[in-house]
Amino acid sequence: MPLALLALAVGAFGIGTTEFVMMGLLPDVATDLHVSIPTAGHLVSAYALGVVIGAPLLAALTARMSRRTVLIGLMTLFVVGNALSAFAPGYDSLLAARFLSGLPHGAFFGVGAVVATNMVAPERRARSVSLMFMGLTVANIAGVPAATLTGQHLGWRATFLGVSVIGLAAIASLALLIPRDHTHAAPAAGLRGELAALRSVPVWLALGTTVAGFGALFAAYSYITPMLTDAAGYAEGSVTLLLALFGVGATIGNLLGGRLADRSMRGTLFGGLLSLAVVLALFPVLMGTEWSGALAVVLLGTAAFVTSSPLLMMVMEKASSAPSLASSANQAAFNLANAGGAWIGGLALAAGFGTTSPAVAGALLAVLGLGVAAVAWAVDQRRGLVGSGRERLVAAHMPRRAETVRR
Repeated sequence: MPLALLALAVGAFGIGTTEFVMMGLLPDVATDLHVSIPTAGHLVSAYALGVVIGAPLLAALTARMSRRTVLIGLMTLFVVGNALSAFAPGYDSLLAARFLSGLPHGAFFGVGAVVATNMVAPERRARSVSLMFMGLTVANIAGVPAATLTGQHLGWRATFLGVSVIGLAAIASLALLIPRDHTHAAPAAGLRGELAALRSVPVWLALGTTVAGFGALFAAYSYITPMLTDAAGYAEGSVTLLLALFGVGATIGNLLGGRLADRSMRGTLFGGLLSLAVVLALFPVLMGTEWSGALAVVLLGTAAFVTSSPLLMMVMEKASSAPSLASSANQAAFNLANAGGAWIGGLALAAGFGTTSPAVAGALLAVLGLGVAAVAWAVDQRRGLVGSGRERLVAAHMPRRAETVRR
């Protein structure tokens, strides 16, 4: 695999760290800025809102620019947003800085996915995407715990300064490792062409699968702490280590999904969603003991992230004339899944169905995701796009040179 994928992974590591670290810093931020914890929780929502708005907007506006330049520019905006967060004088300014930090998130992964697939042979495209996303999953193992500890000992502002340094390292890596050549130039379709590609029904079905599938994950993961403490019997001090186990599972699932998707994209997607539904349905049983509760956390990360590469590749395939915008829109869909899944899981909990009820609600969302994926498969069958042993992966958009490279 090309060394340039390391630069994308470094950027993904920084983005993953800043996205998830706020959950662990909420009490410290709330105390320092003299706001309640629920009010401080809006800082998480502000980042997610930035992702949803920035992902398709920035990808569309930069459609004619060199992708190397776009990636460096997006990471520069990321550094600025986190630096402003570190020096924010009050809650309102921190809220704005968090929104700014979220703007480049989706577009970076969207453009980065296209760059990653352009650098490898067709049979390795899903694996190249999974290697970029490995930075995001490793952030849950190392980046988030380290950043949380830094915030607890040196103050939450030091955490955002540290994330800014990671962003600078990513900029340097992108500048050194991403080649300046035509394979990374944006298509000539421009803004109008990129937007037109999103009018396709299969594109929206693919995005709907992302919302339902990852909504299943976040319905359970948003309430994983009370499940581990109230149901499995863990002490609160053990939760941080257990959440790192989720990162281990996510990393395994991400790498496994990338390898399997290169063999059967749709088969991997169906298998991942089915596995996720089964794991979530078993949560009430698995959370009955400490050891099985820890196993459930690993299995949840593995099953959920097996689907990440095939979902992204599916969206890029359906919008082959605008893969940057489509893959960025997939990141927006991921964050909608975050918000929607947490809301649905909260409804189950508030209704008094029990501590593990959000996981059961998540299982139903995973089944819904399977249903949407099945509809997408049926639509492709009617259009004659299903039947070859290996489905076409944005081949019409890939440069000829990338089709023959063997790395």
